[in-house]
Amino acid sequence: MNVTQLARRLRIHPKELLQILPEYGFDVGMKAVKIDNKVAQQIMRAWPKIKKDIERKRRKEAEEKKLKERAMRQESGAGVSFPEFISVRDFAEKLEIPVSQAITELMKNGILANQNQDIDFDTAAVLAEELGFAVEKEQEKAVDLEEEMKKSEVLETALEQSRDTVSRPPVVVVMGHVDHGKTSLLDTIRKTDITSTESGGITQHIGAYQTIWKDPKTKKERALTFIDTPGHEAFTVMRSRGAKVADIAIIVVAADDGVKPQTKEVIQIVKAAKIPHVVAINKIDKASADVKRVMTELSQFDIVAEEWGGDVPTVQISAKQKLHIDKLLDVLLLVTDMQEDAIQADPTIPAVGTIIESHVDKNIGPVSTILVQAGTLKKGDALVVNNEVYGKVRAMKDYNGKGIQEAGPSTPAQIIGFKVVPEVGDVLDLRTQDSAKKIDVKQKKTEQTGAQRQYVVQTAQHETEDDAKKKTLNIVLRADVLGSLEAIIGSLDKIQHASVGVKIIGKGLGNLTEEDVQKADAGNGVLIGFNVKPSISAEEILREKNIQFHKFSIIYDLIDWINQELEKLLEYEIIRTDHGKLTIKAIFRTEKKSMIVGGLVKDGKIVKDGIARIMRDGEEVGLGKITHCQVGQEKRKEVPSGTECGITFEGKTKIEVGDILEVYTEEKKVRTLSD
Repeated sequence: MNVTQLARRLRIHPKELLQILPEYGFDVGMKAVKIDNKVAQQIMRAWPKIKKDIERKRRKEAEEKKLKERAMRQESGAGVSFPEFISVRDFAEKLEIPVSQAITELMKNGILANQNQDIDFDTAAVLAEELGFAVEKEQEKAVDLEEEMKKSEVLETALEQSRDTVSRPPVVVVMGHVDHGKTSLLDTIRKTDITSTESGGITQHIGAYQTIWKDPKTKKERALTFIDTPGHEAFTVMRSRGAKVADIAIIVVAADDGVKPQTKEVIQIVKAAKIPHVVAINKIDKASADVKRVMTELSQFDIVAEEWGGDVPTVQISAKQKLHIDKLLDVLLLVTDMQEDAIQADPTIPAVGTIIESHVDKNIGPVSTILVQAGTLKKGDALVVNNEVYGKVRAMKDYNGKGIQEAGPSTPAQIIGFKVVPEVGDVLDLRTQDSAKKIDVKQKKTEQTGAQRQYVVQTAQHETEDDAKKKTLNIVLRADVLGSLEAIIGSLDKIQHASVGVKIIGKGLGNLTEEDVQKADAGNGVLIGFNVKPSISAEEILREKNIQFHKFSIIYDLIDWINQELEKLLEYEIIRTDHGKLTIKAIFRTEKKSMIVGGLVKDGKIVKDGIARIMRDGEEVGLGKITHCQVGQEKRKEVPSGTECGITFEGKTKIEVGDILEVYTEEKKVRTLSD
């Protein structure tokens, strides 16, 4: 018997087989090509025991290797840090172990999770420590932290310098999982209906609004400022920025759905920002509502309701049916009174505030919404952002779109007068007006549109030499609002795959230009627009050059499309199934490209439409396809072992009596990004 033939039967590599056999008393040389049939039969009979012994040795070696690696890591003090939650894939990358090993380690600890699922810090820490790593909790990136610290210091300094402080309206941020009713709640509070005009019922942009409510104690009317943060997970960054400017957070949880991934993110953001929070359990009017289950799930994240002995005010509401909205507003005023010392500002100092929304209007140019946090912003004031003069206030509008002359603390104002759009999260500080420099408009626009540099979104945490081998989807991205542009790029950054990735070869705000089309054409890319359309000249070039343009109005539709396009770039996975062998006994008919032959099925089975490899004297001499199988006068789709049959073989190679046909099938499996 040929060694390769025996190895295939035993499902092992021939070289590995030749290395193993002498250990178990079989006198077979390392360079052997054939083995005596009797010896081959003995090997096959003994193989089950040999295989078990090999597997036992491998397990022992793996365990010893694991213990050795653990000891080496402990000796060298190898350390690793994890965030509060981390995906199994990222966990494996940080430990530099295969994803399969990470999944196995989780299974040993009774946790079933695929590579895209998240595990918490405690679980990751236990597994890493078992592997010999010293574990720390991951902090925010130093650069980001430093930038945020500077922005926080500006506001803190402004408040510290304030002398004539007075109470101001509280700034309330509404946060929660997608489709849990945040926008509907705001609609009810401010007596408007944004949901009907927003795509898919989900807020696309951050906005700020004010409402007046009568204090149940004093009977006086009091203002509350609300910041609306989008619900999709793509807006994690924007949600965190929302928390940084807020005094109180409302965490909205649907009574029929419970705590979801975005709810967990919100809880983390609110706790990190250390701001008071209220839970609004929404959709209590639904038949499937289960308030107790929601409260139990929240308690697992240290959000314990006051009625359960905790310190978190909880209100059960229905935004749709307008149930208990008055109670929620009463609770917000109560929390405001408890935080009275912190919710104050000096309206007499130069204005200081935060950019909470920014976009380019096709008619009037850059427009931004500023939440004034200290001082008073007036018409004609300079717009000083990051110690640069971005322009001056030409016009101001309130949340109703009415023109206003000034905006005091806790007032959201839409500003017209910026020469270039500032970034969401930037701080407006008029106290630095005298030392601020004039902005270089051309350079700033170049930076924002990415004309001189390319942005590559990696599909793995660390760039490797394999990244060069990845197939990439090149895109030119345009959005109407800076916050949405940042959110889309942030979502693309989360797409992780070893074989494919996204390369952003151009980005910017506003409608598509001729330059965008040229970038897409030169970079073999596609154009993606979010709530924007091509200019007339750009549309003409699109038609001429037949370049793809895809327009979206919902962010997760855009991300889904990107995922689908990336999956198209993945190569098919070929799954091969070996079925059986046919020994040729007779040749009945020979034609130019086909033969009718007869034989005996030795192993397994023979299948119609199977691929047949012709083996002669242990060597492959040709390939073909079995188009018909017949036993006697009966046509068969498959013929079992030990049965004589006739087949029609299609192929260039001529079959001879004594040949062996090894039959198998191949199946193309479409791969996905989760594979």
